[in-house]
Amino acid sequence: MKRREFIITSGALLAGTITGLNLMSSTNMQTPQLPFPRYRGFNLLEKFRGTGPRRKFREEDFEIMIEWGFDFARIPMSYWQWTSPDDWFSIDEDVLEDIDEVVELGNQYNVHISLNLHRIPGYCINRRELEPYDLFDDTPENMQKALDGALYHWKLFAGRYKGIPSSRLSFDLINEPPSFDDTSRFVEVTRSLVRAIREKDPDRLIVSNGVDIGRTPVFELADLGLVQSTRGYDPMSVSHYKATWVPKNEFETFNPPTWPLHGDDGKKWDKASLKEKLIDTWKPLEKMGIPVHVGEWGCYNRTPHDVALRWMRDILSLWKDAGWGHALWNLRGNFGVLNSGREDVKYESYKGHKLDRKMLELLKEF
Repeated sequence: MKRREFIITSGALLAGTITGLNLMSSTNMQTPQLPFPRYRGFNLLEKFRGTGPRRKFREEDFEIMIEWGFDFARIPMSYWQWTSPDDWFSIDEDVLEDIDEVVELGNQYNVHISLNLHRIPGYCINRRELEPYDLFDDTPENMQKALDGALYHWKLFAGRYKGIPSSRLSFDLINEPPSFDDTSRFVEVTRSLVRAIREKDPDRLIVSNGVDIGRTPVFELADLGLVQSTRGYDPMSVSHYKATWVPKNEFETFNPPTWPLHGDDGKKWDKASLKEKLIDTWKPLEKMGIPVHVGEWGCYNRTPHDVALRWMRDILSLWKDAGWGHALWNLRGNFGVLNSGREDVKYESYKGHKLDRKMLELLKEF
């Protein structure tokens, strides 16, 4: 049996045996009838970058996650991996089989897979200008071309994975939409994507990121019954200290980070201000019956380790109190618990990796 055939067959069997999310059909626009589980885990980045050598997902990552007690893997992907900005409709099937593999690994290890288009036709939070047409800020004709490309790719995945229960697989539509003076275009795009997916797979669990780079909920989408995804990167002067890709106007101060932190504008950042910014903003949406999940968060390896851990403890405790799950960016790498490259950590040898044991135990605690 071919790998993709195995995925579809096992998914159909699981649909009858595993408790999943009973979502709405394309004609029923109510919110999910069951709460979204408090999934906790990591972002896996094998398909994150659009250039460079082809990278396959690692089964070892799933072995590690379940050994530690985690159950969620967000998969941020660039569509450049299986096509190109020059031709959005020419697909490399071999690369899609890599994605089949990670869906299968999630099934085998009881880890929920959330496929995300980090770069979607017409938009990416990183180097947005590289897209031939812009999904949100272009002429009407060009925005429609970008939307047609985005619809094509999500319909492709919807048809490919139909039959896999939503307890195993979700679609995270657009990573970190920009800020808008008027969200109507974003709402229009999201509704179009949701409609296209549900035409292929009416029961698929769908996640929509908040606008303002994931920071702000979108109440206009509440009737669609989507999970909404937020972020955990504030204040940026702690989470992204010395991160060269972040615009300078996003930093509260350029002084070495502390926790609590005092911004140059006099604002004090502490657990109370985190609650106000990261939790209270989203509570009205949650009261409408919309589940909230933290799709990305973490602390770059240039922040002193003790500062990072104090900040992480406060933010994790807030999410636990709120009942929200989260996915660290990343498992392996400069935000992660493995091979993070921090210079002020005494690493533990673990399965050939350098493990930040203190960070791991903090994650497991919450």
